[in-house]
Amino acid sequence: MAPSSAGFVTALTTAALATVGLLGYQASTTAPVKNRTDSAPAAVTSKVPQHRKDPAALPAASGTGARVVYSLDSDRVWLVGPGDAVTRTFKVTPGNVDPAPGVYAVSSRSNLITGTDGIPVEHVVRFASDVDGVAIGFSAAVRDAAPGPDATPLADTGTGTVRTGGIRESRADGDAMWTFAMIGAQVVVVH
Repeated sequence: MAPSSAGFVTALTTAALATVGLLGYQASTTAPVKNRTDSAPAAVTSKVPQHRKDPAALPAASGTGARVVYSLDSDRVWLVGPGDAVTRTFKVTPGNVDPAPGVYAVSSRSNLITGTDGIPVEHVVRFASDVDGVAIGFSAAVRDAAPGPDATPLADTGTGTVRTGGIRESRADGDAMWTFAMIGAQVVVVH
């Protein structure tokens, strides 16, 4: 090779390596970060939003068959029937204790109780029974009201902060969950 050809090849190689390095850096800054170190059910991952044009799309890698899918990052639930058909999706308001990503089963249900925050709730569907000492489940407030002045939190941590695992739905969404998620139904929690 002539000296000018060697310089040209070196410049092309340097440019290619710089481009690969930049793309690798960009990929590493957008990769999901796992921030839980405790033991948990088998992890299920997803990218949220799943599709930039449709953030309500069912997350990829969220299992198969009839199931409830709950996204921690988008505070959204999908009720998925046979053949991976989404029968309903809706936004929820989580408590301050989250379940670890993984696959669970509905373990208990209660038609009407008082939540740990003192608010009456209905159609409680529990799927994680002991996350840091708190039960996790879906529920709907019976009425849109704050707890009364005499309401006593059931799970006060001694710091004045009530630890709640209730994932609140609207009453209509709570009715749909109650009908859909019987004991043993699969619940998949994703980021």
